[in-house]
Amino acid sequence: MGILQTCLAKNCQVITIKENYHLGNDIQSQVLAFAFGLSAQIERNLISQRTKSSLDNRRAAGVRLGRPMGAEAKKLKLTKNAKKIEELLAKGLKKAQIARILGVQRMTLNRFLKRSGLG
Repeated sequence: MGILQTCLAKNCQVITIKENYHLGNDIQSQVLAFAFGLSAQIERNLISQRTKSSLDNRRAAGVRLGRPMGAEAKKLKLTKNAKKIEELLAKGLKKAQIARILGVQRMTLNRFLKRSGLG
């Protein structure tokens, strides 16, 4: 059951200003809500089909999909905190303490330090 249908089942009214729809707890509103839900489902299916078709075409053309094996991401989770990490290391804080401050696992911090050349 969609959000719109749930709202109608709870005797809510949905009023759209731009399209001027007034959906209440009557049969016309339920039919309209069903139609909206059906059109949304059709659109989701069409998007899925287009995506799958495009990926199949790329595969048929011999293009490898996804990140290349062994390639590393250019931007890391902690990149935005690099200055803060440097400052905390300079103050003599332990890596575990810095990881706790940043809300990440210690191994995440260690990998970042190793890849960025800070540690």
